[in-house]
Amino acid sequence: MQTKGLNRDVIKYAAMFTMLLNHISTIFMEPGHFWSELFLDIGYFTAVTMCYFLMEGYQYTHSKGRYALRLALFALISEIPYCLAFTEKGVLEFCGFNMLFTLLICFGILFTLDKVQNKPLKILIVVGLTILSLFSDWALLAPVFTLLFVWARGSKEKTKAAFAFSALLFGVMSFAGGIGRFSIGLNLVYAIGCMAGIVLAGIVIVYFYNGKRAEKGRKFSKWFFYFFYPVHLLILGIIRIAIP
Repeated sequence: MQTKGLNRDVIKYAAMFTMLLNHISTIFMEPGHFWSELFLDIGYFTAVTMCYFLMEGYQYTHSKGRYALRLALFALISEIPYCLAFTEKGVLEFCGFNMLFTLLICFGILFTLDKVQNKPLKILIVVGLTILSLFSDWALLAPVFTLLFVWARGSKEKTKAAFAFSALLFGVMSFAGGIGRFSIGLNLVYAIGCMAGIVLAGIVIVYFYNGKRAEKGRKFSKWFFYFFYPVHLLILGIIRIAIP
């Protein structure tokens, strides 16, 4: 009997697509235009969704060591494609560490919360890892999202609150980043638009996620999600270089 709702793999496929839209906008489209901003805003669905499923995956994985190793391996594989895609001038320059490094940091936070018993040491490590994220994609925000989902674990009401706070936090940071670039009214619209992807992720996960994986093709999906990230960045990077 088929379970109603959206399974984890379907939501992850949607997250890969929205990430692709975001990256196309960032690399190829002129900022400020409707379609460019729409693609960017829809793409913000992805990071918070990845943090949510990282928290969930940490709970369910049979080998936390192998999980961390996969993240580390694909973070290394993805770094050159990431920099290739997002270099603004020339062929290749360092653009910070990619999102898989950030997820690895978030995994370290989950591991610390799970395994370290000494409270002051636990806080010190979590703060240190959060600061370390400053050098990678979705700096500070991804660790905060992860901590919120840990706090909310097992409670639908708390999960709603976690997504709401995540969206609000990103909206405030986006508004702050828009000061001096936009009028107050336009900046407010910009910030609300930035929140839309996170709000959509919250609606999908809270109201439509059935808590299950796909019944078929699990191994394919598992590796597709890892390979999609570096492969799509590599293709976008090659296209960027090829276009005069």
